[in-house]
Amino acid sequence: MNTNNIRWTLSRHALAAALPLLLLPVAAQAGDTGPRWAPTRVFVQLGVAEHANAAVVGAVWDWSWQRDVGWGRLTGYWDISFGRWASESDDSTTSSHAWVTQLGITPVLRLHPGGPGPGWYVEAGIGANVLLPIYRTEDKRFSTKFNFGDHLAVGRTFGDRGEHDVAVRFQHFSNAGIKEPNPGEDFLQLRYSHRF
Repeated sequence: MNTNNIRWTLSRHALAAALPLLLLPVAAQAGDTGPRWAPTRVFVQLGVAEHANAAVVGAVWDWSWQRDVGWGRLTGYWDISFGRWASESDDSTTSSHAWVTQLGITPVLRLHPGGPGPGWYVEAGIGANVLLPIYRTEDKRFSTKFNFGDHLAVGRTFGDRGEHDVAVRFQHFSNAGIKEPNPGEDFLQLRYSHRF
């Protein structure tokens, strides 16, 4: 079995394992008095990769679902993002930049080791992203507009109500082997979020 088949198999199993977790917030919110259309937080994020830089803005909708575990509290949220990537153009005849627009939606699980309230947290998420046009640089060529974006992050909330949130994130984008080539791109990101 080659590496791409292994990645695709692992991605399918991870998605199947995560599906019940994605349905928990929907079930938890079913008993609420009404829909929550307004976001609970907004964010701005800057990222650097080997072949690109990115600026992203977005909004967050916290889940009402939460679970206390032995050493903290597990919560989650929906993340909707809009970003622009700048990279060196793949056109060898000119020295220019290529721009890619990123649209994404990601369910995220967050663990607060100290329990609820301001403090440290770790989080992970995997979501769907559309990159328009298809991402291409001098060295890399994606083959699809649709890509998965998975991330790991460490952050801290602070302020009287935990209204400020700063996180360092590692995010990987690829199509999980749906089509070749699939070189992927890794970003190191700094995000600031503000809670309403």
